[in-house]
Amino acid sequence: MSRSHPARTFAILALSVGSFATLQSLVVPVLPVIQRDLGTTTSGATWTMTAWLISAAVATPLLGRVGDMVGKRRIFVLALLAVALGSIVAALAPSIGVLIVARVIQGVGGAMFPLAFGIVRDAFAAHRLPSAIGALASIIAIGSGLGTVLAGPLADVLGWRGLFLVPVVFTVTAAVLARIFIPESETRAAGGVNPWAAILLSGWLVALLLPLSTGSQWGWGSPLVVGLFVAACLLLAGWIVVELRSRQPLVDMRMMRLPGVWAMNAAAVFIGASMFAVFSFFPRFVQIPTSTGYGLGASVSESGLLMLPMLVTMAITGFLSGPLARFIGFRMQVIIASSIIAVSSVAIGLWHSTLLEVSLEAGVFGIGLGLVYAAISSVVVQSVPPTQTGVASGMNTNLRTVGSAIGAAVMTALVTGATGADGLAAESGYTDGFVTAGILALGAVAVTVLSVVLARKPRTQQAAEVVTTAESPFAESEVEVEADAEAEAEPVLA
Repeated sequence: MSRSHPARTFAILALSVGSFATLQSLVVPVLPVIQRDLGTTTSGATWTMTAWLISAAVATPLLGRVGDMVGKRRIFVLALLAVALGSIVAALAPSIGVLIVARVIQGVGGAMFPLAFGIVRDAFAAHRLPSAIGALASIIAIGSGLGTVLAGPLADVLGWRGLFLVPVVFTVTAAVLARIFIPESETRAAGGVNPWAAILLSGWLVALLLPLSTGSQWGWGSPLVVGLFVAACLLLAGWIVVELRSRQPLVDMRMMRLPGVWAMNAAAVFIGASMFAVFSFFPRFVQIPTSTGYGLGASVSESGLLMLPMLVTMAITGFLSGPLARFIGFRMQVIIASSIIAVSSVAIGLWHSTLLEVSLEAGVFGIGLGLVYAAISSVVVQSVPPTQTGVASGMNTNLRTVGSAIGAAVMTALVTGATGADGLAAESGYTDGFVTAGILALGAVAVTVLSVVLARKPRTQQAAEVVTTAESPFAESEVEVEADAEAEAEPVLA
């Protein structure tokens, strides 16, 4: 692939992923309005989010793999067009059923995240790659929060249907620009898509995310929820067995056990849970009436503005992740950033007497989130061969999505489980929720430190393991990851 215009390629990718990431959170604040206008129930309105979540979870690794095989740009453009089509159908939807179908179509666009990282890897020289990955990850993180900020003002002007039309302009433009200016990838993965692996992967993701998203409505102890969790475990076990035995695996388990992959996948679950717990409940928290004795009484627009410091700091630290790597390794960045997320989450839960105070705490939260998003993405992308970038990034994105669903479920249970005499959520529910979000972020610290410790093996043992994996197509990557982890271990343990 030509590297003559990497800046132009990056600009097109940034427009694409930024628009889609904003769309993710743009809908959440207007769900009550959608419910009223379409004459549906709270459960029906919630399904507009659940349908998107499941669709994106299934499409992300599958299309990431297809992009690795047939061309990343080609599938990237198709993902953009799917978002545009789904947005148009959503804007015109006469019923909640049609809107849910539209959200399923939009969810296919989730595949553009791993594909974008793959295209960046193809387009940029090695010395510029960390900065490019960090910047792109930062844009994705910023977009996820920007939708919450913009939803109120845009809905007042355009209505909720207009919110779906805004991304159409950007996604169609990005699709045309990508088709014209982004060269197709030259490196292709061999083989095909194992149909049984695809079915089992889709099955366990749906069986897991469905009860996580709707368990509070159906009842966590209901036979349906319990049955789905059991099915998820069985399908996951079956998927792993099929992948291990497959000559052409959808997700190569040898790749998944690389230090830079398994540790960052585990960290993604913890960070996703912590991030979404704060993202989804911070606006509600600051809108609690002052009559409760702890509420800050912010309006919908004010709650969005209170998140602006978070978005600004996310942008700054996300873009700085690559340049910082010369002094602070990416794994060390994950450890530092996750610790910052933990401290700021706990601070929001314990100290929230004024709007200024919570806004500053949100800004600190953004420092950690922007840095950790970029660092995790950089470690994953640089730990696998170019032909596996799409599927590796896709699985990491997926596991962050699973973490987000877990975080939302835990936060919902804690907040709704504690109510005051006025029927509103008690302060203790929010305090417990934000403190729990901080504890979840510490899980990312733990798994990252563990991966570094495990990488610091005696050289004789490392050499023996390299010999035993010499036949693996990932042998070279494993050596590089081990060396990288060893180089970073000193500052981590110092």
